[in-house]
Amino acid sequence: MKSILITGAAGGMGCAAAALFASRGWRVFAVDKLPVKARENVVPVQADLTDEKSVAASFDTIRAQTDALDAVVHLAGTYLLDSLVEIAPRDFERAFRVNLGAAFLVNRTFLPLLCAGARIVTVTSELAVRGPLPFTGLYAVTKTALDKYAYSLRMELQLSGIDVSVLRAGAVDTGMIGESTRQLDEFCRGTARYACNAKRFRAIVDRVEARRIPPEKLAEKLFRIVTAKRPKFAYAINRNPLLILLDLLPPRARFAMIRRVLKE
Repeated sequence: MKSILITGAAGGMGCAAAALFASRGWRVFAVDKLPVKARENVVPVQADLTDEKSVAASFDTIRAQTDALDAVVHLAGTYLLDSLVEIAPRDFERAFRVNLGAAFLVNRTFLPLLCAGARIVTVTSELAVRGPLPFTGLYAVTKTALDKYAYSLRMELQLSGIDVSVLRAGAVDTGMIGESTRQLDEFCRGTARYACNAKRFRAIVDRVEARRIPPEKLAEKLFRIVTAKRPKFAYAINRNPLLILLDLLPPRARFAMIRRVLKE
């Protein structure tokens, strides 16, 4: 039986991925800070992926049950909507610890269980290769850093026969969509610097998130990447046409358009 470690397994995407791999005969080590329900072929492992000691303890737990992992899939992440000049320093730092640091700690810790032919797949964001919308800058920066980290990791681990890939995903219908709406409302109410037209800003966000896909569709894509004979580095799913068109504009035109839309 093949084994896979999935981070963020308590979330919508992680739960769907764990269920799919388990249904196809893989043993899934479902890692999350929150509890994950045990079921056939799914082994819950509770850990804080931003804490080195917690990740080390999860390694000991998994190492006691297997001496090899065939794949690691990174789905753990956090969403943040705020201005880059008003965000609290602790929230700024936490975004990097969760969206980038967790993948680093897991890969570094579990590398001894990965042999030639193993796969590491990281879900980043379509924003990793596009310009972010206003007030999503920190989220885009952390996901871009994660994407570049994965690229550099592939350069290195190819020498050990381990493939690293990224899946740049658009909007997925999970609890994070509701969280983005909550943070948007909170930001528009609380910002002291920006007299944002909240109604117009919400219209932009709603258009970007309108084309959602179910997490099961993303899980299927992950399965195809993990089981591909010769996986590529970068894959995409549910790219948003509005973001693609916006990204084609010269920066000056893009800035001017956003300014006209959002200014009171």
